[in-house]
Amino acid sequence: MLTRLSRFGPALPRLLSTPPARFVSQSKPSGAAGSTAVTELYPAAQQAGHSEVSPYVKNPDYHGFSSDPVVDEWNMRLGFFFGISVALVIGGTFIHYLPDHGMRQWARREAERVIQLREKEGLPLIGENYYDSNKIVLTTAGEE
Repeated sequence: MLTRLSRFGPALPRLLSTPPARFVSQSKPSGAAGSTAVTELYPAAQQAGHSEVSPYVKNPDYHGFSSDPVVDEWNMRLGFFFGISVALVIGGTFIHYLPDHGMRQWARREAERVIQLREKEGLPLIGENYYDSNKIVLTTAGEE
């Protein structure tokens, strides 16, 4: 699909920049065809009189917020301030100071504390009977 569209590569911007127009013949109707008129989907680009001026012609530093250059610049500054500074800085700070999910940091600190205590007392880090053998219920050979 993309290989088919790549054939139009250089011509694609030109195809999209010119507005499509539909023209109908202005010749005299011959027979029962009826009368026809010229119709356009979009008005002609160069018309005499007042025409729309691009915001980029009026304001070369146009940012897309307003047609007034002063309001456009202030809206751009406010948008970037709140979008970048407030959202990223305050949002990042909020995420950084969220509580410890799953208490992983607490579990590590507690494990380090237990290891230091056992090393100070001269005990092994993990005893050979980690679980109390009196509390373990084993099945007998007949119950299997």
